[in-house]
Formats: sequence, C-alpha cells, structure tokens
Amino acid sequence: MNQPPMLRIQIPASTANLGPGFDSLGIALGLYLTIEASRSEHWEVTINCEEMHGLPEDESNYLVRMAQKAATFFGEEMPPCHLKVKSEIPLARGLGSSASAIIAGIELANAFCDLQLDETQKMRFASLEEGHPDNVGAALYGGLAVGVQVENGAEVISLPVVGAEAIITIPPFELKTETSRSLLPEKLSFGQAVSASAASNTFVAAVCAGNWALAGSMMERDHFHEPFRGELMPYFTEVRKIAKESGAYGTAVSGAGPSVITLANLEAVPVICQALKEAFPNMSIQHVPLVNHGPLVQAIK
Repeated sequence: MNQPPMLRIQIPASTANLGPGFDSLGIALGLYLTIEASRSEHWEVTINCEEMHGLPEDESNYLVRMAQKAATFFGEEMPPCHLKVKSEIPLARGLGSSASAIIAGIELANAFCDLQLDETQKMRFASLEEGHPDNVGAALYGGLAVGVQVENGAEVISLPVVGAEAIITIPPFELKTETSRSLLPEKLSFGQAVSASAASNTFVAAVCAGNWALAGSMMERDHFHEPFRGELMPYFTEVRKIAKESGAYGTAVSGAGPSVITLANLEAVPVICQALKEAFPNMSIQHVPLVNHGPLVQAIK
C-alpha cells in the first residue's frame, strides 16, 4: 500500500442555498480547514486554532470519525494518524464547517487506505453523510455546485464563478442546523414553490451568463426557508438593506444561518464592508473570495 509519510489537506468553506436554491446550490469560499496528517500508533488530534478550541483531541473527534466511516464505506480500515488541525471556518455559522470535515475525512481515508477514489465516489459518500449535496458539492468540486439528492447519493454539476466576491456577516453566536430547520414548514403552496424554483433556475443561468446583477436579484426571491428563519436572525433584513444601498448584487442567509452572505463586485466590497461594520460593530464582517477548486492535497516532508 502506497502511503505518504505526511499529508497536508486543505478543504474550502462553503455557503449554501444562495436564497432560493434550498439544499441544491452551494459556492466554495476561500476560508480553509487545514490538516497535516501522518501515520501514528494511536489517534491524536492537535488543534492549532481558536475556532476549534475545546473539540476532542482523540478518536472521538469528528474528523477522525469521518475518516473511519469513509474507509469502512469503501471496504477498508482507517489506520490511526496524528492530525494537526487548524481552521478559518467558524463552527455552526452556516459556512459549511461540517461539510469541510466530511470531505477532509474522505481525503484522509483515500490517502491512507490507498482507495484511489474518483470524485463521483467521493461525492456519493459525502452526500449520503450530509443528506444534501450543496455544501459538500461546493467543498469537493469548487465553484458553484448545482445538485440534487438521489437514492444512492447525488448528481452534481460544478460551474466556475468569475466576477463576484463575497462579504460574510458573522454574528457572535452559533446556530445549529437542526434548530434552524425546525422552523421550516412541511408544505408550501404550489405558487410559492413555482416562484422559488424559477428564481433558483434563473440564478444559475445568470451566473453562467456572468450577469451578477440578475443573480443577486434572484438571491433575494426565496420562499423556501428565509421567511421562516427570520425570527432567529432579526438583523438579516437590515444587512440586506445596507448591502444593497452600498452597491451589492444581492444578500442571502448563508446555509442555515446565522451568517449572511452578500455578493458584490470587487470595487464595491470596501464600501459594503465599511457600512456593515458601522451598523454591526459586534459582528465579524469578512471579505472572502469565491474559489473554483476543491480539496488541495499534497505530500510534505
């Protein structure tokens, strides 16, 4: 078995939904989960960042469990490793931290079990684990991931994104996906569903055409989830208003929240960031690039 002595793995963050693309659209973001991994006699996780402070440093760590689960899924046993971990991705903020960990687990199993997986195989495990393909699709493929969950995994297309930047408004509190999803209705009217799905279709077409003004407009036409999650994010409407007045293309809840993503051209980014920082001094306002790549895996000495 060909096993590298040490690996560095970087997985991008992601934002999902982008307004009306509920559970089907995701974009990769230039914030990273970085792992340096080497074989060891027992599992050990060394955490080198504030974002992951307090998480387990043994075999119960989520990264370890995902690596073990991925190896088992593909018929192998994951050998113990020493993982040195740091992350720029805030936990439970709607920026795909769990999706990045799932993809990291797959890459660890792929390398140390010599699985030689292709992206379709990786996507199958990731989507079955996550339950929907938006965040994991973006983290695996990069760019704009457009996908649908099917019985044995997911069908995902990745499209390159050019001409827009992201501004992320991150509140100083966590919001579990389960809590946010509990507010969603079991049913929508036929008209609401048609309107929201049409907006999602038009968003994808606009990104393909490079028409970010139209894409931004479609981001703000959701009926699937944002109207129901507002009580957990009372600042959302104001963030959208300030961003639009400052030149943004559009603003949406990032994933299940509580973060908010704004898309804009590069020239407008400083103005939007300044306006949001003045309005929300207790929140983290970050300019984050959209990226067109998935995992970066390299052997290191």
